[in-house]
Order: sequence, then C-alpha cells, then structure tokens
Amino acid sequence: MSKSHDEEHTQKAFGWAARDNSGILSPFHFTRRVNGDEDITIKILYCGICHADLHVTRDEFGSGVFPVVPGHEIVGVVTQVGSNVEKFKIGDKVGVGNLVGSCRACENCQQELEPYCPKAETTYTMFDFGTGKKNYGGYSDFYVVNEHFVVRFPENLPLDAGAPLLCAGITIYSPMKYYGLDKSGMHLGVVGLGGLGHVAVKFAKALGMKVTVISTSPSKEKEAIDRLGADSFLVSKDSDQMKSAVGTMDGIIDTVSAPHPFAPLIDLLKTHGKLVVVGGSVKPVELPIFPLLMGRKLVGGSAAGGLKETQEMIDFAGKHNIVADIELISMDYVNTAMDRLAKGDIRYRFVIDIANTLNVN
Repeated sequence: MSKSHDEEHTQKAFGWAARDNSGILSPFHFTRRVNGDEDITIKILYCGICHADLHVTRDEFGSGVFPVVPGHEIVGVVTQVGSNVEKFKIGDKVGVGNLVGSCRACENCQQELEPYCPKAETTYTMFDFGTGKKNYGGYSDFYVVNEHFVVRFPENLPLDAGAPLLCAGITIYSPMKYYGLDKSGMHLGVVGLGGLGHVAVKFAKALGMKVTVISTSPSKEKEAIDRLGADSFLVSKDSDQMKSAVGTMDGIIDTVSAPHPFAPLIDLLKTHGKLVVVGGSVKPVELPIFPLLMGRKLVGGSAAGGLKETQEMIDFAGKHNIVADIELISMDYVNTAMDRLAKGDIRYRFVIDIANTLNVN
C-alpha cells in the first residue's frame, strides 16, 4: 500500500519561497519526503538563479503555484543514499537540473529524452497539472531525489560557477548536438549575450567552431571578442552589418526570450542552415516561409537534454574548463538579484551561496 503525501513528507526543510505574484521571497519552512531506496539526499551548497525562477515567482506564466521555492541549478554533496542506490556514495559532489521525474517507460524516456516525457516532473513545481503533488526547489537546505536524475560533478569544476550549466549549459549543448551544430570549423551565430548566450560561445569555441555573436547592444562587442573568445560581432539593428554577413553561417542558436524578427537571422544562414530557438518568447513571432524554401533552411526548437546528455555535457565542461560567469550572492540578497535580473543587470548568472548564507531559523 502506497504512503500518502503527508506520510512520505516528514523531513523538516527550510528555504526561501514566494507566496504571491509580487515575487518577493522570504524564509519558509516545509517538509520533504524521506530518502527512499533509490533516492539520494543532497546537502545543497549552491543554487543558480535561472530566468524561469523570475517568471514563476512573479507568475508571468499564469500558473499560480504558490508558495513556490524556486531553484533548478543545484549542486551539493551526497549525505544519504538508499539501499538500492548504485551510482553514488556519501560525500560525492553532484548536481540536479530542471528535472527530477519521468515515467521511465515511454518512447521519449526509452531514448533518454526525459524532458519530453508527458509525465516529466520539474525540480520545483512550475505548473499545476492537477496531480496534487508539489515540489520545492533548490533555494533550500537539502534535496531528496531519485538517483537517475542526478549527475556527477567533475572534480576540477568549481561548484558555484558550474551550477548554471545544469540549466543554461544543457539548454544550449543539447540542440548543438542534436542539430549537428557541433563540428569543428563550422560557423555558428549566437543571438543574445546573456546567461545562455555566453555559455553557448564557450561551448562552441571548445568544439572548434567559428562564432559570431549577434546582439542589439554594441557595448557587448569587446567582451564577446576579447574575453569570451568570439570571432566576430554583429549589431542586429545595424542593417549594413547584417547584410555583410548574409549567407555565411551554418547555424544559429537564438537565446533571446523577448519577441524579435526572425527574417534577418534566417538571411544569415547558408543553404541548409539551421536557426534553433532556445529562448522562450511568450508572444507569437512571425515566421517568413519563402526564405526557408529558397535556402532549404530549418527553424527548430529545443528545451533541455536528457540525463545521459547532461552528464556528457558536464563532463565536457570539466574537460575544457567551461564554467558560467557568475556573481555569487547571499540568500538575503535574492530579491535584489531578482530585480536586477528583470532589468538585465547581470554578467551573466547569479548563484546563491546556500551553504554559508541560508541561515536556517
């Protein structure tokens, strides 16, 4: 006989939660499930702040799942393992991304594409699917999760700057691999130099690609080329610059979530070029068909990758010393950080120092 939610959730936990669409986070006591046979318990050391956290805490998706404890870029240390756990032991450094459950039996799961499972379960509840089940995320002291949804962290990768890779890293690595935009010598465009875009540049350069950053902000050119290693920079509002690059790119990863025209980007592609959208605009965008037909071009999308691919991504990052550029903050700074994130005032990801600043009370 299965246990009820209340019977399973008996471990006292502490984090910060938003109670309404003001998005203001404050201390919050709750419970987590006990560690099951296939579970591990993780003491959370760091948790990255994703733009999705801002959307959900301010109810910009209209999901109304309050109270919500955000956080799906979790890194920490294993403190407990279930009797059937095979992959991890106490003391291991591990990470949890945006997924902690799936049916494990459907076609997508069988192909190790767990994010596309109809029963995919997010690390913290973003939408109410009517199941009555509630997950609280990584702005908290510990997390209990099935070992299948955990990745092992490379020893040489800093835990704080590595945390955003569990979302931002796999969000760009997976489509680069799937759409074949990962070959040395290819020319890749990266639209937007933010949390996703700066990581895309780093992965592409590690793969031996030529990279052009496409941005509305001329002020980012020096940083893109001198510090991140991009080969060139286009100001998307400069029609002469855009025209000079028509037909030069094998693919483009578009990380911008605000509505913007696709036509100028499609024009940058070579014949058979691919524009892959990973930034989620909530408003419809206009898609010109004729340029696709005449260039046999493709516009595609991608969410995140499965667990096998996430482990592959983090191992690749460890091998090539790829981390996010972060600003490490204390838990009590989180509301200021959210306001700054809403204004784009961050280079390029906030990470919360959970272990040293959560202050359980």
